[in-house]
Amino acid sequence: MKILITGAAGFIGMHTVQKMATLGNEVIGLDNINAYYETDLKYARLAELGIKREDLEYNKKVNGNTNIQFVLLDIQDAGNLNSLFAEQKFDIVIHLAAQAGVRYSITNPRDYIDSNIIGFYNVLEACRNFPLHHLVFASSSSVYGNTDIVPFSEKQNTDFPVSFYAATKKSNEVMAHSYSELYKMKITGLRFFTVYGPWGRPDMAPTLFAKAGMEGKPIKVFNEGNQSRDFTYIDDIVQGIQIVAQNPSTESNFRILNIGNGNPVNLMSFIKLLEINLNKSFQYQMMSAQKGDVVTTYADVSEIEKLGYKATTPLELGIPKFVNWFLDYYTLNEK
Repeated sequence: MKILITGAAGFIGMHTVQKMATLGNEVIGLDNINAYYETDLKYARLAELGIKREDLEYNKKVNGNTNIQFVLLDIQDAGNLNSLFAEQKFDIVIHLAAQAGVRYSITNPRDYIDSNIIGFYNVLEACRNFPLHHLVFASSSSVYGNTDIVPFSEKQNTDFPVSFYAATKKSNEVMAHSYSELYKMKITGLRFFTVYGPWGRPDMAPTLFAKAGMEGKPIKVFNEGNQSRDFTYIDDIVQGIQIVAQNPSTESNFRILNIGNGNPVNLMSFIKLLEINLNKSFQYQMMSAQKGDVVTTYADVSEIEKLGYKATTPLELGIPKFVNWFLDYYTLNEK
């Protein structure tokens, strides 16, 4: 298969490119390498894919490891995006590029319109203009909002997001559904649940807590620690993306699937595991809940499990792997 993966310099994107290329697919990664967080981490991820920073030029394809190419391109650039689709004739598109971050969306909502709405529209249009077997796109567990109905099922009402980020992800689902109906496109939306692991984003809890803890600074614990998350290890997520991408629905053109661990963990338990593996005692700064945050995420994964997906990495195995990477990467980059 020839596969386009957007957001290839991102956390999930890098791992997905590696996985799909290892399976023998011809993979083109795409990213605009924006400065939402440190770009050095994004370039380091690309280096893992064999992509050299000094070789990058806008809208130029660069060769990486076996079966991997990369193009520096913004999904808001509809002209060049369509040209790429016309030239490559992709079989599958895995769309992971987005402006991420719940809290950032409160102060910078325009960025979410540009990337998550306009950018996603451009991807849908390119897929329509140059038909393919399957479009898989990243949605989010944040679309469920603050609900007492657990575990979260794909059949639940998701009309009441509590962050603007979640609102844009809900919009993506609605937009994709309309395209699947109008143009008979095979589309799957994946609602991700708190992904963590090596090469994770620096604005997410594992890295924020680990950095503060190692520097002897207090960690900010929101909602007094009274929240739980369905932490899902990156390898499990990538396995799920691979299975879903290669198995479009035979029952309808459009579907939404949860992809998570199906086992929520209290935030304080998660922090204790980090302390143990870092061999550090953290200082806590207990904070009230932040706008846009939900109390609990908990995935009902029964639908995706019908395709053969199974999360097999508990936190007790995943956290040590994250910590090993964290200590290697941040020690190396402090020298």
